[in-house]
Amino acid sequence: MGHCGKDEVNYWEIFVIKIIKLVFFFFCLVFAVSAESILFEAEMFETRGGWVVDPQFMDQMGSPYLLAHGLGKPVADAETKVMFSTSGNYRVWVRTMDWVARWQASGSPGKFQLLVNNTPLPVTFGTEGAQWHWHDGGLLSVKKGEISLQLHDLTGFEGRCDAILFSTDLKMQPPSEKAELNRLRRKLLGIAEQPQSVGTFDLVVVGGGTAGTCAALSAARLGLKVALVQDRPVLGGNNSSEVRVWLHGARNLEPWPHVGDIVAELEQAARAHYGPANTAELYEDERKLALAMAEPNLKLFLEHRANNVIRDQNRITAVIAQDINSGGRLRLNARYVADCSGDGCVGFLAGADFDMTPKGRMGPCNLWHVRPTSIPQSFPRCPWALDLTDKPFPGRSKTKPQPDRLGGWYWESGFDIDPFEDIEAVRDWNFRAMYGAWDAIKNVDGQLSDYELGWSAYIMGKRESRRLMGDVILSKEDVLSNRSWDDACVPTGWKFDLHLPDPKYENGFEGNAFISRAHFTSYQGPYWVPYRILYSRNIENLFMAGRDVSVTHDALGTVRVMRTGGCMGEVVGMAASVAVKHNVTNRDVYTKHLSELKMLMSVGVGRLSPDAIKPDYGLGISSRAPKKAISVKPPDWLSKAGTNLCLSAEVDAEGVGAVELKGIERINDGKADIFQNEQRWISPKKMPLVIEFKWKKPQKFTTLRISSGYAQGTSVIAPVNAWTLAVWNGDAWVEVPAAQVRDNTDPQRYVHFPVQSTQRIQLRIESSKDDIARLWEVELYQCN
Repeated sequence: MGHCGKDEVNYWEIFVIKIIKLVFFFFCLVFAVSAESILFEAEMFETRGGWVVDPQFMDQMGSPYLLAHGLGKPVADAETKVMFSTSGNYRVWVRTMDWVARWQASGSPGKFQLLVNNTPLPVTFGTEGAQWHWHDGGLLSVKKGEISLQLHDLTGFEGRCDAILFSTDLKMQPPSEKAELNRLRRKLLGIAEQPQSVGTFDLVVVGGGTAGTCAALSAARLGLKVALVQDRPVLGGNNSSEVRVWLHGARNLEPWPHVGDIVAELEQAARAHYGPANTAELYEDERKLALAMAEPNLKLFLEHRANNVIRDQNRITAVIAQDINSGGRLRLNARYVADCSGDGCVGFLAGADFDMTPKGRMGPCNLWHVRPTSIPQSFPRCPWALDLTDKPFPGRSKTKPQPDRLGGWYWESGFDIDPFEDIEAVRDWNFRAMYGAWDAIKNVDGQLSDYELGWSAYIMGKRESRRLMGDVILSKEDVLSNRSWDDACVPTGWKFDLHLPDPKYENGFEGNAFISRAHFTSYQGPYWVPYRILYSRNIENLFMAGRDVSVTHDALGTVRVMRTGGCMGEVVGMAASVAVKHNVTNRDVYTKHLSELKMLMSVGVGRLSPDAIKPDYGLGISSRAPKKAISVKPPDWLSKAGTNLCLSAEVDAEGVGAVELKGIERINDGKADIFQNEQRWISPKKMPLVIEFKWKKPQKFTTLRISSGYAQGTSVIAPVNAWTLAVWNGDAWVEVPAAQVRDNTDPQRYVHFPVQSTQRIQLRIESSKDDIARLWEVELYQCN
């Protein structure tokens, strides 16, 4: 046997290598089969404690997460049980982030622990990584059976957890790329590769804000089989308890007085705008849900996020919606679709033409407020928040801070930031502004010692992103020139209102301001927008309603408010019913069946009696309506009446708590402009309501004037209906018969009576719309 030369083949060596490779292959196969990995999504915790589910960024990360939204106070633990089928050593991974690290801010505010059987892992989470990633929690020895898990918040400052992964493959590195991570989720959670079909619908509405809810109710009441997909547990969107924004705009006006009937049904009875009076209960979430659930043709898919579509040429044939709690996916086959998402999400996924202003957009808010307490409240320093140590912001004053100016609509950011890929950073910037402002007031200025952070929205109130293009793109010039349309269908009722950074507060935050200023342009209104802005020009079965309709950036400033969006939704529901009836495209409703759509608009789809619905012209426009404006000319006697005695009085309301009492000083501040609603004090829902005025020495007076109600366009509605005036004689309260008023309809009612002399009076309000007194001013004069 000769020796193998350099170029000769060594068959024995090849055989040994193959054997080694084969053994290694089988070893890896056996290990892979025997390795156990358990994925637990944070939103699946059985008890969430004080943690909240945040689904706003699912499109970017594939899943919602739990957020410890405690306003600086650690939230209660989230708790659950997990079953392990195999004993052994597991590596623990927690998907999280240090949410301020993207700005290289000092400190890690979102710290939390993972407890296993009540014992914390040695690692503190939320302390590293500017992006979502898997934080290595170390090794854990687990016995077969059930174990308990707890998410334990350490700070109350927005800690966040997406998922927890246990694996006996100690070298496993979980994926972070979205598509690969979603495949892992489906594999380990047992989620089917194909979405589960839940049937075919005449209309699938995506987005359960005011616009989407109105579209769904309108179509369902007209006989269509409707699905409403909403990623929150409540309806209303910005007009829900989660965001807390009023409805604005017009409805129920000629020539289409029934467009707005459903909006009127959804509208809450009472409202507040600033401070702790703006409570969750005002938004009546349960009543909105009840209205939707009462419709037999409407199926609600709450807590589902639409994040994919199936398209056949230029039609959407199905919408895919993901359960934000389980991750399961549903397929909703659709004849027609309404994109009421606000962000144009469905249209974007379907390839609909759209536009988006690249910079200088209006940004989202996270409204917040502070509230008074009975004892001093401390607040920790926040070095990771925006440093506002020497910066001005609304509500700040070294002598007299204004707590109701903290957290209003103008606390807004993201004007130049990508509203999709970077939207979590925009929301977090709002958080940093809030915490930085409160840190400055409490710890730098030493003000408001007996106040605490009372509430903050973690769900953003958005204003502007994508606008889906229709056959008409409404412009600001169209409105200003009063251009008319043969398919006019929805009234505006709001000035052009565009938000940009406020230069007073931008110094040091150029390019990422956190306070806005409204830029208004008035016009003669109401203006009626055309149906052709409510459907896509290139997806033939796609409608839209709300702030993603076919308008320019400037025109969005007048149509974006929610009453207007709700009216759009009502018309979209009507148009969908016409399209279903005739099996035609969204465009054909205009070109072939416009008269039928107008017939439906003339009848409406509301359930309230006509007497219960009053026209609403909105605010901030000059009305063309055939309705005489109220006179604001002061009465002749006022110029000779002398000083308003109430200006020097102390004012209080009997049986009204400190929170509801905030702002009562407005009723004797000398401002009685009855077209400025923000100058009023809104009482709690309480009748009778007793308001007392006190002076240091007796006052003589003969005339009482009360300015009350709610300004709507050129009208003022809901003035105080009935009251009695009582004076203190030193021993008892004595009513003044001549000052008693019943059945009042005058927003600036005055009464003369015999001269009275006292140091104390009571204004006893006995009746007002919705049992709420809306007061601009109470005035007392001594007239000769």
